[in-house]
Amino acid sequence: MQFCDDCGSMMKANGDHMVCTNDDCGASTARDREQEASFVTTESQTFDDVIESDADANFEGKPIANDVRCDKCDTEEAWYTIKQTASADEPPTRFFKCTECGYRWREYN
Repeated sequence: MQFCDDCGSMMKANGDHMVCTNDDCGASTARDREQEASFVTTESQTFDDVIESDADANFEGKPIANDVRCDKCDTEEAWYTIKQTASADEPPTRFFKCTECGYRWREYN
């Protein structure tokens, strides 16, 4: 991935040039094929490597916490996500979903 030196936006390939995706900028540079060979791509990435990060998505596939206990079924394993719900100098909130019964809760650190 290449970024525009003028505005910091991503650039995209357009023939022999890299063009800034910011319409207000319009910067363009010649493509450097040697530099592109060193770029890391995710074409070989499989869905097994992906952790779902959408807050509305199911929890399955997200990290699992083993240091919690479900209040409904006493299972000691739950999927979790972390969100910054207060100011930046406060610790984040962990949202859990029980792997056994699906009960949801949150934990403030």
